Amino acid sequence: MLLSGALFALFMMGFWLYCLTDAILTPASEFRGMPKPAWIAVITLTFIGGAVAWLIVREPLSSPVSPLASAPHRDDPGGRYFRRGQWTDADDAVARHPAGRARTSATTAPAGPDDDPEFLRALDRAIRGNSQAGGEV
Repeated sequence: MLLSGALFALFMMGFWLYCLTDAILTPASEFRGMPKPAWIAVITLTFIGGAVAWLIVREPLSSPVSPLASAPHRDDPGGRYFRRGQWTDADDAVARHPAGRARTSATTAPAGPDDDPEFLRALDRAIRGNSQAGGEV
């Protein structure tokens, strides 16, 4: 009985941390109802109640691809990424981050190293150089 209670408490703590982290990392332009600091305070102070409220109010993901895949430039307020047409400094930071740039190419099929002719030429030269250095002719 004690073990199941401890597991339930750990699960609820993880759920609360997930919701708090999600609220902290969500751009300010995507908050509905209350400003970002108010949501963070509600989730922090009410624990599970605030976390459940955050999951109910937040906008669900429309697709598995991040909205950064179609992130427009700062001067394009009509893009799909915007909720209210505001581009914040946090949005700039996400767009500059390497993970954010990687998401922009998520719509294209990933090319493996065996699809790159330059890589294959370099690999062929390395294999030939190693076989000749090892005494094989």
